[in-house]
Amino acid sequence: LCSAAGVWGGLVQAGGSLRLSCAASGRTFSSYYMGWFRQAPGKAREFVARIRRGGIPTRYADSVKDRFAISRANNEDTMYLQMNNLKPEDTAVYYCAASTSLISSTTSSVDFWGKGTQVTVSS
Repeated sequence: LCSAAGVWGGLVQAGGSLRLSCAASGRTFSSYYMGWFRQAPGKAREFVARIRRGGIPTRYADSVKDRFAISRANNEDTMYLQMNNLKPEDTAVYYCAASTSLISSTTSSVDFWGKGTQVTVSS
């Protein structure tokens, strides 16, 4: 499950903020490395951020560094992506990702995908 929460759901103006959440079910959440990827229309799915099982360290794509923050609450089986200062080029379907090994910047490192959530940033 992957959901978006923010002003107007998954639609926000440039400069605004959104928080995505990814709630896991049926699995031992704390045993998985987690991450976020996104896919814009006509483009390949790309890495956004990853977080280790214990919560640190984290890693980000250069395009979102200093604007996005990934976190997780293992006691709630939930991962978050706080997105600030959003830009039109952040418009994409965002996917949460889980793996039994460290997630890299490639989609092949992901074992499980969540349902995508549309994020649209208007200029």
